[in-house]
Formats: sequence, structure tokens, C-alpha cells
Amino acid sequence: MTDADPVNRLLATARGEPVDEPFRVTGVMVQYYYVCKRELWFESRNLEIDRENATVVRGTRVDETAYSDKRENLHLGMISLDLLDDGRVVEVKPSSTLTEPAEMQLSYYLWYLDRVADIQRDGVLAHPRERKREPVELTTERSEKVETAIRGIHDIVSQSSPPPAEEKPFCDSCAYHDFCWC
Repeated sequence: MTDADPVNRLLATARGEPVDEPFRVTGVMVQYYYVCKRELWFESRNLEIDRENATVVRGTRVDETAYSDKRENLHLGMISLDLLDDGRVVEVKPSSTLTEPAEMQLSYYLWYLDRVADIQRDGVLAHPRERKREPVELTTERSEKVETAIRGIHDIVSQSSPPPAEEKPFCDSCAYHDFCWC
């Protein structure tokens, strides 16, 4: 397959079809696309994050303890789902401060299930520390936004160097902080 569209290449890769240049996108990559494109580029190069970073530690703790009785961590091709609850895909986050990136990560999971596995599901974005749950549906608009993100991710990870650093309110808590500001 020689289709240049990253969405088609991703779908072909996920379905195990022959692809000249396989293309993979994870949910974390979608989240980073909406948080920080430089962070996405670092992630795409497997540059190790600061595991002692307070934000990473907090996220790991929530990941390990929330819904521990239901936790499944399902790995389906390019995606890893936190859990399924009553048929809904649940994405667990430690905080609701970065809502759009988390919603788009979950939307990518729903899109992937729909397009790759022909499974239609709704989702729930869960913030257990805040006792908050938000429903997420895969609408036509969200599907288009996911596909736009996939193309944007391809553009960023195809670059030979990272995008320039941009000061953002959450840079101080970023696990890649030292790559940008030291």
C-alpha cells in the first residue's frame, strides 16, 4: 500500500495490511498532541521521561489504585484501555485540568475501536480523586477531529527535530521540562 494519507496508513497498519511505511499512533500520542507538540516529538523518539516527576508519580498512583477491582488494562493493537465498565470504555485521569487532551485520547480509542475492530462504544472520562465522570461519545465531529490529530501527529513525528519550546502554564510540572528549559 502506498497511500500517503496518515489516517489510511494507520488503519492499514492496524488491520495488518501490507504497508510500505507502517504508521502507529497511541492514545498518549493523541493526548500529547493536544498538550504539547514538543512533548509528542520526544515521546515518538522514546526519550525517557523523568519517572520521579511529581505529576508522573501522581498519575501512576491513580493508575495503579483507581478501579483496582475492575481494572483490566486491555491492549488492542495500538491502544491500551484502562477498563471497560458496563460496555463503556473508561479512561482514568488524575485530574480534570487538561480536559480536551484527555477527551481526545478517549475519542481516539473509540474511533480506533470503531474503524479497526468495527466495535461501537461510548466512553467515560473518570477523575476518581475528584469523584467526577464525564460521558464521551464518538460523534462525526469528534471523528473528524481525531483524524485531523492523526495527520498532525504524523507531521510532527516525521520532523527531524522537535518543534520549538513554547512556555505553557504547566511546563514546570512536565516530565520533559529539562529537555526544554535547562
